[in-house]
Amino acid sequence: MSCALSISNLTCKYDDQTVLKSLNLEVKKGEIICLLGASGCGKTTLLKAIAGLLPLSSGQMSLNCRMIDDGENWLPPEQRNIGLIFQDYALFPHLTVSDNVAFGLKGMSKAEKQAIVDKMLSLVHLDGYGERYPHQLSGGQQQRVAIARSLAYKPDLLLLDEPFSNIDTQVRHELISQIRTIFKKQGVTAVFVTHSREEAFAFADKMAVMNHGVIEQFGSASELYHQPSSKFVADFLGGGSYIKATRTSETHYQTELGDVAATDKNTIERGAECELLIRPQQLKLTSSIDSSIRVLELHFMGDHCRYTVELNGQKLTASSDEALEVGQRVTINIQANELLAF
Repeated sequence: MSCALSISNLTCKYDDQTVLKSLNLEVKKGEIICLLGASGCGKTTLLKAIAGLLPLSSGQMSLNCRMIDDGENWLPPEQRNIGLIFQDYALFPHLTVSDNVAFGLKGMSKAEKQAIVDKMLSLVHLDGYGERYPHQLSGGQQQRVAIARSLAYKPDLLLLDEPFSNIDTQVRHELISQIRTIFKKQGVTAVFVTHSREEAFAFADKMAVMNHGVIEQFGSASELYHQPSSKFVADFLGGGSYIKATRTSETHYQTELGDVAATDKNTIERGAECELLIRPQQLKLTSSIDSSIRVLELHFMGDHCRYTVELNGQKLTASSDEALEVGQRVTINIQANELLAF
């Protein structure tokens, strides 16, 4: 796949305050990329810069090998052929669904427009909804109209800002799956913003985890979850517990739970102290009346439970194949061979 969007050393400032710092990003054609991070990390600022709504302080940005901003030469938003979908969908309330979808279509006959509108409504599974108005649709249906409108004029890139935040939790997962299928079928290149790791895991091909205006790590969900480059990325994508350890060999560490294998991400010297990240699913609890360790908290997660225990004054989050109760005595076992050392 060739590169669709290329960003090099991008820096953006608001009132002399640097919001994005020397940022680099490559998006291939047909990829769905997620900008993931907490509020204020620069996700929406980057989206606005890509759209042309915010000038660069320095750096370069190209789309399909055409320079759209290099800090001096700037291509206006309307000439970039980039589609935008906002949180509130920005549908025109006085226009029908068909008229909303046709709004961006210029220089063609009424019949040609209608053919495209019909095709787009069929694509997003809204056949027969053309004469309705936005207020007559559910949130998920409004979102699909916004998608249809954006795809109607064949943008080179589609930008989505928190696209699923206004959707009921019950239908969000199904809608994410439907829209991802549509994008893949149409070969859409997209960049979307979210603070929800669940949405990112379900919708994106790759994720850029952002923190204070920089991309901490970029890659697939699996890469970032299993091989985080920093504690920030590890905690943001799932968290877990950290236990103190001492490196004893190239691959092994001594902990309060015994000798364990771990992957070193930061070149920790032999004999040096560090911390090992243990995901809840890697730490298993087993009931034992002889143990001094007790279950402190129980969190029901729907299809499983998470438990909190205390080991030498430190709280750990764990899982269990048994149904445990608060106050029950347990033993702790590490169930994974490869942990991460920081």
